[in-house]
Amino acid sequence: MKILTVVGNRPQFIKAAAVSGLLRERHEEVLVHTGQHYDDSLSRVFFAELGLAEPDRRLGIGGGSNDSQRERMDAALEPLLAEVAPQAVLVYGDTNSTLAGARAAERARIPVVHVEAGMRSGDPRMPEEFNRVHTDRVSELLLCSSELARANLVREGVPGRAVVVGDVMVDVAMRWQPRARERTDVAAELDVLPGEFLLATAHRAGNVDDPARLRMLVELLAALPGPVVLPLHPRTRARLRAAELWGELEGIPGMRVTGPLGYAEFTALLCQARAVLTDSGGVQKEAYLAGVPCITLRANTEWVETVDTGWNTLVDLDAQAALAALARTAPAEHPQLYGDGHAAERCVEAIGTL
Repeated sequence: MKILTVVGNRPQFIKAAAVSGLLRERHEEVLVHTGQHYDDSLSRVFFAELGLAEPDRRLGIGGGSNDSQRERMDAALEPLLAEVAPQAVLVYGDTNSTLAGARAAERARIPVVHVEAGMRSGDPRMPEEFNRVHTDRVSELLLCSSELARANLVREGVPGRAVVVGDVMVDVAMRWQPRARERTDVAAELDVLPGEFLLATAHRAGNVDDPARLRMLVELLAALPGPVVLPLHPRTRARLRAAELWGELEGIPGMRVTGPLGYAEFTALLCQARAVLTDSGGVQKEAYLAGVPCITLRANTEWVETVDTGWNTLVDLDAQAALAALARTAPAEHPQLYGDGHAAERCVEAIGTL
C-alpha cells in the first residue's frame, strides 16, 4: 500500500521517527514536510538525529496566520495527492499540517489515518483543539494514545474506527532516555548541575503573541528559583524583542537562554531537570515519561491523565501558583499511562487493515 505521510513540526518528526521505519518495511511511504517548522534548529536536526528519512517532498510553507497557512498547505497538497495517488494519508497530532493533510485527503476521497486521535483540552479557542477535532471528524482510522482518548471519540460520535495503540512518543523516549540520563555535557556547558535546575519552554500564541501575557510570562520566569534553562523558540525570541522585553529576560539572575535544541540535547536536560515548565503539549508528555514533575503554563491540557496522577500542574501564567507547584513533592507512583513502547508496531498493524 502507498501511504503519504504529512509532517511539519518537531513533535511530528519525533512521532514519525517511531513509525516510518516500520511502515516502510511493509508499505511504500511518501514523506511530505510542509515546512511549518522551517528553521533548521526545529526541523533538519530532528531528521538527522532520529534517523527519520529525508522528506520526499518539501512544500516550504511556513509563517502567516493559522488560516492562511492551512489554505496554502491545502493548495499545495491537492495536486500532490493527485500525482502520488496514495491509498491512505497519515497525519500526526494537532498542527496546521495535520488538518491540511486530512482535509486535502478528504476532498480527494483518500482514507485518513490520524495518530494521536481523540486528545481534547476542552478549550475550543486553541488552534490545536480546532485542528485535532476537525481532523478526527474526517479520519477513517483513529489511532489513540489512551483509553481516555478513545472515550472522547465515542462520546462525540466520531464515525471513524478508533483503536488504542499507545503513544508512539513512548517508543522514542524508551529508546533515548537511558542515554540521555548519562549525558552530563549539555548541563555542564550551561553551568548547571543535574537535579538542581529548572527547564522552561514557551511558544504558544496565547502566551507570546499578546504583549500583556508575554510580560506575565517574563515575570513568572523571574520569580523562579534559579538556575533556569530556557531553550528559546524563534517565535518567542521575536515577540520578546518586539515587546521590548528581551533585555529584561536576559537580565534575570540564573537565566540560561539558549537557541532551540536538538532532541538528544533537549532530552538530556529534560531527564536531569528538577522540574519542567512549559506550554507545549509534547513537552508535558515527555516530562511525564521521564518522571520529571511538570508545571504547565496553560489553564488546560490535552494530557489530562498527567494532571490526574499529580505529575503535572496547570498554573497558566500565575507565578505564585507555579512556585507552589514547585514546592510539592513528586508523587510516589508513576503509572504507565501511554503504553509499553510498542505503539508504532500497533500503528503499522492497524494501518495494514485498511
